[in-house]
Amino acid sequence: MSRPGSLRTLVLAALTVTAAVTAAPVGAAPSLVDDVVPAPALPAASAQPIKDLPADIAALWQATRATPTGDPIFDAWPAGLADRRPGEIIDQRDVTATAAPFAVAPIQQALLLKFRTTDSRGAPSYATATLLIPTAAPPTGTIRQVVVNALPINSLGATCTPGYAFAHGAHPKFNLGDLFPPTMAWALNRGHAVLVPDHEGPLMAYAEPTVAGHAVLDAIRAVRAVRPEVFGDSRFAVGGYSGGAIAAYGAAVLQPEYAPELADALAGVAMGGLISDYPAIAERFNGGMASGILMAAGLAVAREHPALLAQLNHLGQWVAASPVRDLCGDSNGPLGLLGLPVDVGMSPPDPLASDAVREIFSRTDLSSRTADTALYIYHGQFDFGVPPEQGLAVARRHCARDTEVVFRALPTEHSLGMMAGWPGAMDWMDARLTGVPAPRECP
Repeated sequence: MSRPGSLRTLVLAALTVTAAVTAAPVGAAPSLVDDVVPAPALPAASAQPIKDLPADIAALWQATRATPTGDPIFDAWPAGLADRRPGEIIDQRDVTATAAPFAVAPIQQALLLKFRTTDSRGAPSYATATLLIPTAAPPTGTIRQVVVNALPINSLGATCTPGYAFAHGAHPKFNLGDLFPPTMAWALNRGHAVLVPDHEGPLMAYAEPTVAGHAVLDAIRAVRAVRPEVFGDSRFAVGGYSGGAIAAYGAAVLQPEYAPELADALAGVAMGGLISDYPAIAERFNGGMASGILMAAGLAVAREHPALLAQLNHLGQWVAASPVRDLCGDSNGPLGLLGLPVDVGMSPPDPLASDAVREIFSRTDLSSRTADTALYIYHGQFDFGVPPEQGLAVARRHCARDTEVVFRALPTEHSLGMMAGWPGAMDWMDARLTGVPAPRECP
């Protein structure tokens, strides 16, 4: 048996282990877990794009990857990626018929693009994005501007991406929440094209900011390459909330170094409910109602940084290789109802303070980087999950570096903050796309 077949079995095992660990002497927990739970029997790893892994970690890494979609444009790892430029088109498909119902606005065409990008270690990778072109005329002049809608995908499963839904139509894992707030419909009716990147990359590395930032920037490059006569002179405004804000933030601060030629094309970046301090959020989520989100994000980041898998005990290995690997974002939250800390599935006695986890925190920290483009940052004042200090710190840091920043504090918590902040964010992005100079309103 290579993978657990029941989430219920895993939950019962986790509860049993939690009770045993709680009663055990200090320092006895890791070995006790492995005494109670046997290691999963996993098939040996075959080919994989991440090299230099020990055989057992390579096998675990392979077992924890999302189940392929069955569609080569999402699944197939292209040959010769190193010979391609970031943003270079690998494949494209007209998906107008299946994407039109999601647009909720008349469109000329929807194009699914597969393009070369770069992973968190600087190695060649690929990503996908969907470009929707409206029938409405551009609001000013003849140049079609573009809203980049970085949705909060927040998922481990490969069929959970907006691109898969655009290409295959509504399906059981499609998240209707992707249509609210109606960023896509608003922008299309306004006459802007909409670009929706699958910013978690081919490994579905949710919450990895470099992967996400590179995917967004290379999606912009791909659009300019696929239709240079339409989008060669376009401006692009990026917007994202929560998990989508991670991608928007990554794009904003990585652009000066990774995509300097986009300096004039990137008109501004709006982000709400931003998580920017991973160590603080991990401590806050661990063992609470948001522990399921922390677990999902940890497993997703481990796909991009597989050395982290060596920190899992036997129970953690079973969970990582279980059906959890295919969960969509709307299922991560319920996993936290038990309030199990990640300590239950990891070997170090204090895993969030371990050297391996601290190394991941360091690799995903983008605070030393500065965006060259204008920023609009909004956050709920009563956001008890992601405190407003996270977004406020990014705003203040950029204000100190002379970036044009607007910060909005909203009288909401996290979920309502998305809806409450959306009108202001859209107005701000529209102003950037139509050539209005960016204001500076530092907190």
